Amino acid sequence: MAEFRVGEDDFELDGRPVRLLSGALHYFRVHEAQWGHRLAMLRAMGLNCVETYVPWNLHEPHPGEYHDVQALGRFLDAAEEAGLWAIVRPGPYICAEWENGGLPHWVTGAVGARARTRDEEYLEYVDRWFDRLLEEVVARQHDRGGPVIMVQVENEYGSYGSDALYLRHLTDLLHAAGVTVPLFTSDGPEDHMLTGGSVPGVLATANFGSGARTAFETLRRHRAKGPLMCMEFWCGWFDHWGAEHVVRDAADAASALREILECGASVNLYMAHGGTNFAGWAGANRGGGALHDGALEPDVTSYDYDAPIDEFGRPTPKFWAFREVLAPYADGPLPELPEQPPALGAPVAAELGEWSPLSAVMASLGGPVVERAVPPTFEELDIDRGLAVYALTVPGPRKPYPLSVRGLRDVAVVYVDGARAGVLTEEAPTLPEPVAGHARVELWVESLGRVNYGPRTGETKGITGGILHERQYLHGVRARGLRLDAFDVASAVRGVPAAGEAGAGRPGLYRGAVEVRSPGDASLELPDWTRGFVWVNGFNLGRYWAVGPQASLYVPGPVLREGANE
Repeated sequence: MAEFRVGEDDFELDGRPVRLLSGALHYFRVHEAQWGHRLAMLRAMGLNCVETYVPWNLHEPHPGEYHDVQALGRFLDAAEEAGLWAIVRPGPYICAEWENGGLPHWVTGAVGARARTRDEEYLEYVDRWFDRLLEEVVARQHDRGGPVIMVQVENEYGSYGSDALYLRHLTDLLHAAGVTVPLFTSDGPEDHMLTGGSVPGVLATANFGSGARTAFETLRRHRAKGPLMCMEFWCGWFDHWGAEHVVRDAADAASALREILECGASVNLYMAHGGTNFAGWAGANRGGGALHDGALEPDVTSYDYDAPIDEFGRPTPKFWAFREVLAPYADGPLPELPEQPPALGAPVAAELGEWSPLSAVMASLGGPVVERAVPPTFEELDIDRGLAVYALTVPGPRKPYPLSVRGLRDVAVVYVDGARAGVLTEEAPTLPEPVAGHARVELWVESLGRVNYGPRTGETKGITGGILHERQYLHGVRARGLRLDAFDVASAVRGVPAAGEAGAGRPGLYRGAVEVRSPGDASLELPDWTRGFVWVNGFNLGRYWAVGPQASLYVPGPVLREGANE
């Protein structure tokens, strides 16, 4: 088999220098039926390699319960069929604007700040996960005839921690599992990041969006030898709900890409094709500068990323600008673009006339009722994505006092004696009107995504402190969780009892059907809806939210079928 190795100055294939022209494309953000098309688009842009993360929480939703880990292997096979090498970044942490940075909620709920360290309990979880995951990678390595040419150790660890023993453990773990292709780390081109995230004897790469010469000078201060590579060239950016849409000028991005290549370096476009955060897997960030200790900033459902290949798989002006820059470095003429997947034949409208109140949905699809002195967190309720209801009593008689929540994460809609009393957030945790006793209070708390980057990655969700009436804690709470994946079982959803016709502003489950004559890629618009999730034929398209900037949801053509669609 041909040998791919890290030389003193270049990557080498059988002793011949090669340049990696890679693009990030996450298999879990693209419908599997469309992998082939998206990979062909990478080849047409001038790339010879594809890079993907692996989200641990998607594949191990509960301890020891694995869900379609084989999808990674199928994607790597598709990459090989498309004529691309592959770079795998298995984590265990991936960031990626993905829920909890890819770490399962049950891991961070158990170990807290001990995650991403040498902690024995955390490493036991990682070791078990890698033992299963790496089965999909090892057999597909380049030295065994497959497409995988490099594997990453952790991810941007220098932006988070400095536990060298942890990084050495992961390095040894990868080798012990049979990874023989070169390993690498990737970090920002800053001294503290490179010293905290690098591993002696392992290739160090840099992540940046511009200023390649300066970035590589910094990298060379830490590593005098080895190929130069920008492992994440940020050619676009992601969006937050309630903020402005972020774009990067195509000419500016192409100029920055050209500078990387003129330095003699390899590159990985982040993202080449972003795709979609289906099923509520979008993460969140924290504002507040270097400490990331400010307000929650939830990521939108679209992961278009202003990438050269847009969310629908179409070439953008950035695609053509990059193709022009990459063409001189390609091994031969660039292939033509593949045929674009079909679009929906004609616009259609859905009438969602059947309604079930949220209480009925919770009764049918929710988890067990938990009774505690203080509110349990989402982790204690086993909620990765979804919501919880907390019910309690304000004793009485007593005069009206402010009702507030300590340690509230995300957003809570509060009902007092069945009437909506207000919406609470971290920044506004007190109801606008005081509450008298005796009163029955319900707080419906929705997760807007776990933090995926920075010191507050892995923080607990739900109500993480207590509920106060004046300065008195209210004890005795009944709580119940509702996971989003409960809606993925069509028969269970159909079993939720309906309560009559739908009405504006009534939270709950709305159902209907739409007739499609010619299935294909589509946009779903919800002009009169505030916030929620949409399933089409059991496929969760993700969160919608009227605050923008995202105004519609991407519907992959393979989700639709001719005739009636739920």
